[in-house]
Parts: sequence; C-alpha cells; structure tokens
Amino acid sequence: MKSLFKRWLFKITLENYLLTFDYEARKDMKINSNELVTLLKENKAQLIDIRFEKEFRAWNMPFAISIPLPDFPSNLHKLDRDKIIVTACPARNRAIIAMTYLKTQGYTVKYLTDGLIGLAGVLRGDNARKFIETQN
Repeated sequence: MKSLFKRWLFKITLENYLLTFDYEARKDMKINSNELVTLLKENKAQLIDIRFEKEFRAWNMPFAISIPLPDFPSNLHKLDRDKIIVTACPARNRAIIAMTYLKTQGYTVKYLTDGLIGLAGVLRGDNARKFIETQN
C-alpha cells in the first residue's frame, strides 16, 4: 500500500512537466551510451528497450528489459524506482515518448541519445566482453 501511495505522490501531469520544462530539464533528459555503460556497471541504471517484440527478438542487448511502448502502462512494476531508468530504441523517437510518459509517472528517467545502435557501437569487441564480465 505504501508503494502505491508513493507512486501517486510523485506523479506529475504532462501539462505541469511542460510548464516547468527549461534548459536544465532538456539536458537532464538525455544520456549517451558511454554514460549509460558507466551507470550500468555501477548498478545505478536500468535499460528499457521499448521496441516492438519482433524487433527485440531480431537483436537485443541481453541486459535490457523489453517493454514495448504500447505495453508501458501495464508493466511499470518491472521498473526499479531506485535506479535511473533509461529508455532506448534504435534512434530516439520512441525512447523520447517513453521517457516523457515515465517522467509523468514520477520516475527518474533519461533517453539514450545515440540509441541502441550507438550502444552497440560502444559495446563491441573487448568493450563488450569487459562489460558483460561486470554484469555477472
């Protein structure tokens, strides 16, 4: 019951989010792949892949949680409120929508500016091996 109250307490309306949006908020909503990898290594972030299920099955980051954008409202229980939630898709369009929705639900959230394709570029070869070793 306490967690339900806490969730309700931190919700903001989209209108209030927009009315208080400033340059600092614009900077705060973004994260790049290098910053994300650091936070994941420190167990301070959770990567959410918001692509459709077929896209996720075709290729994915094994440490990401798959929650397709249309399924967000019914899957908030999969998110860790104690971590920075990072939404991602190959580019940025759906990740920004998901980030905005989660912001209105009271989450600390950012979107991945260089997308999953950028993250794949950062995590290749020895970088991927070293990163996976930190996740086990």
